[in-house]
Amino acid sequence: MQTSARSSALWHPCTQMYQQDINPVPKIARAKGAYLYLDNGEPILDGISSWWVNLHGHSHSAINAAITDQLEQFEQVILAGFTHSPIEQLAAQLVAVTLPPLTRCFFADSGSAAVEVALKMSLQFWHQTAGPQTVGHKSGQPERNTFISLENGYHGETLGSLSVTDIPLFSSQYRPLLIQHLRAPTPDLSLKAPNQSDEEFLGQRFSALKALVEENQGRICAIIVEPLVQGAAGMKMYPPIYLTWLRQLCDEHQIHLILDEIAVGFGRTGTLFAHEQAGICPDFLCLSKGLTGGYLPMSCVMTTDEVYQAFYSPDVAKGFLHSHSFTGNPLAARAALASLAIFAQENTLQKNQQRIQQFKIKLAELATHPHVAHCRQTGMIAAFDLIQANGQPYPAVQQRGRLMAQYALRHGLLIRPIGNHVYFIPPYCITADEIDQMFDITSRAIDWAVRQSVSLAETSMPAMFNLP
Repeated sequence: MQTSARSSALWHPCTQMYQQDINPVPKIARAKGAYLYLDNGEPILDGISSWWVNLHGHSHSAINAAITDQLEQFEQVILAGFTHSPIEQLAAQLVAVTLPPLTRCFFADSGSAAVEVALKMSLQFWHQTAGPQTVGHKSGQPERNTFISLENGYHGETLGSLSVTDIPLFSSQYRPLLIQHLRAPTPDLSLKAPNQSDEEFLGQRFSALKALVEENQGRICAIIVEPLVQGAAGMKMYPPIYLTWLRQLCDEHQIHLILDEIAVGFGRTGTLFAHEQAGICPDFLCLSKGLTGGYLPMSCVMTTDEVYQAFYSPDVAKGFLHSHSFTGNPLAARAALASLAIFAQENTLQKNQQRIQQFKIKLAELATHPHVAHCRQTGMIAAFDLIQANGQPYPAVQQRGRLMAQYALRHGLLIRPIGNHVYFIPPYCITADEIDQMFDITSRAIDWAVRQSVSLAETSMPAMFNLP
């Protein structure tokens, strides 16, 4: 058995360490702009924004300066019973850039934690809110105890968020710990029949969701979805009209709508938030990843005053008694404020429209490749599927996407395919030349990967590129 020459106490996330010990991972020494730099000085173009978090580029001078300034004042303070200017300003600015119903901000420390907060808030809201069937001494709706999520949806890996996640690779081992909720068919357009229109396909999928809601009337707290893009499923995409229908359905049946914009928020889909494209507002908006520009862990759940008022009571037990030690960390808040300011100062969303058009052109060119199918794009997120010459997906055991990632890394590009699904989510500072470079390396990586033997794909690849 081969063993790694390196010696480390580190256990890496989302990784099969056995394979990683066979193939030690690269070590990053510094980063700037759209590039990571290895300890030998070699540059790596960050095609995935370092796990979808970085917005404006690594080591951005404005965010660096904001964090440094805050360090000279104080680094952390308990947010229960205290407050501070950075977190007050951040809450106010988030309210200012979202639609009016979202007036309250509850902060946490990760995307999974944000989903946990939204689920708990929704359930507790209904348990503390009288409904049309409430009689006698009952003051709430305790029969509301379940949630609907989409097939192939991903919402995190803590127990509550994992219960509404439908990625078996992450959840099957922990099934005894998980509460079983309801699943609706995914609106992922790549699943439609060859002769089926988008409208027909979406209509069928939505009808199934509507039937599920009607069958469970009075039991449902909320529907939770990733708007427009199901990230961990392989960047599976659907149009805004589905969200419009979803908001109407939730209103008709008096259930909450939770939008998980942890991956797609802050400009990834072309607008600041994905739900803007549907002209709707959720009851709960979950934010993280890009919230601090990709600098520090922080998340936020935005909700309405109606939800807030359901917890506002002299009774302590009716409060939302959820906390994290580093909730509202001032360093993270200053990074988030600086990131929001950059959107205005650098005219980021408008400039991204040029990058989005270039993505569209390059993706169309890549679509002519015989081993490429299902090219898709939503704003600054682009993806395609790797296929065999006969049009069928490669068997998972062949790990062609991981082979692509190996070639790309050797040639200066970081990508992280999810099985046969290859995607790009670069920082917004990426230049036109760098976009061309990203697609050129990817095209060559495809050519190289499809020529390799299965045995090579099975035995000599690091595990880091097989997972989201």
